[in-house]
Amino acid sequence: MAKKNILIVEDEEDIFELIRYNLAKEGYEVNGVFSGEEALKVIKTRNILPDLVILDLMLPDLDGFEVCKVIKNNVLTQHIPIIMLTAKGEEVDIVTGLEVGADDYITKPFSPKVLIARIRTIFRRELIKPAKEDSIMEIDDLIINSGKHEVLIKDKSIKLTNNEFMTLCLLAGQRGWVFTRYQIINAISGDCHNVTDRSIDVLIVGLRKKLGSYSDYIETVHGVGYRFKG
Repeated sequence: MAKKNILIVEDEEDIFELIRYNLAKEGYEVNGVFSGEEALKVIKTRNILPDLVILDLMLPDLDGFEVCKVIKNNVLTQHIPIIMLTAKGEEVDIVTGLEVGADDYITKPFSPKVLIARIRTIFRRELIKPAKEDSIMEIDDLIINSGKHEVLIKDKSIKLTNNEFMTLCLLAGQRGWVFTRYQIINAISGDCHNVTDRSIDVLIVGLRKKLGSYSDYIETVHGVGYRFKG
């Protein structure tokens, strides 16, 4: 199996070296840059994209939030997992980080062992594939046929909008996983920015209403997003 390539974006050399040393010891291929602009340049110009980015927030030019937004808004790079590793530990910073697309958020000071465990968890998620376009999901009397774009409850057809249907397929396709509002926006609208955080909340309200007794399957994870009960 090829080595996983990890890009570290960290302007403090001692912290960078600590991360690099521990990841290299675990067998990862490690590259590093010291600013947000450098990170985006590396990602845009390299033929081989990193498998994961470890991203500081307080960088000398472009901050980590902006770097994350650029990566997650590009269809060619939006699949790259991002772990934010930062001294900014306020709740508002953590929520913002997750909302702009970070897959995990770790505050400094940190344990290298915990960081490595979080990285392994993210790479394990790659083994869980989303539902195929022509798949049929059955949850008790709820049937979701993505090929026919059809939802049935007790054999009765439920009329959903395209965004409602795509959101239901996303959540039900990976039951138990928490999706941020940003991730839902990205999945249903791509590069279209007409969909907002607030409209996702409204969409979920409408979807729950149409699902009736199955509405409880969609759980709100306060401060983060939504998941389909596993």
